[in-house]
Amino acid sequence: MRRRRLLPALATATATAVLAVAPAAWAAPEVPPDKPEVLSRWTQPSAASYQAWADAREHRAAWTAYGFDWSTDQCTTSPDNPFGFPFAAACARHDFGYRNHRAAGLFPAAKPRLDEAFHADLRRVCAHYSGSRKRSCDGTAWTYYQAVRVLGIS
Repeated sequence: MRRRRLLPALATATATAVLAVAPAAWAAPEVPPDKPEVLSRWTQPSAASYQAWADAREHRAAWTAYGFDWSTDQCTTSPDNPFGFPFAAACARHDFGYRNHRAAGLFPAAKPRLDEAFHADLRRVCAHYSGSRKRSCDGTAWTYYQAVRVLGIS
């Protein structure tokens, strides 16, 4: 008889102890307070901003604590390499900017800058060409920019 009384009391004490410790153990890790600044720094129109983002993307594990969304569908339903122009990385950074600014509640104010950064990234791709090939690339870049400027929502 004594054993039957002891087990419920022991179970209750164990559950109470687990629940007292659990919230601290289950708490999500704190996101570094400079996350908005890092996000802004990586989504500017400059080549340095693009390079900082590309380096971080290559070494994502170092940025895990920030909880960034690195997912991408690249250029969505448009070709990633239209006419052979490698736009996929520019599209990936644009996705990064949209997804992370939206998650942070900063999207509407940041959208024009994100779209301009996208256009700047595309123009840097086009800078590697000359003559009619460059004009074709620039025209394609302008079309992609106008599409996200007018239709970009995700």
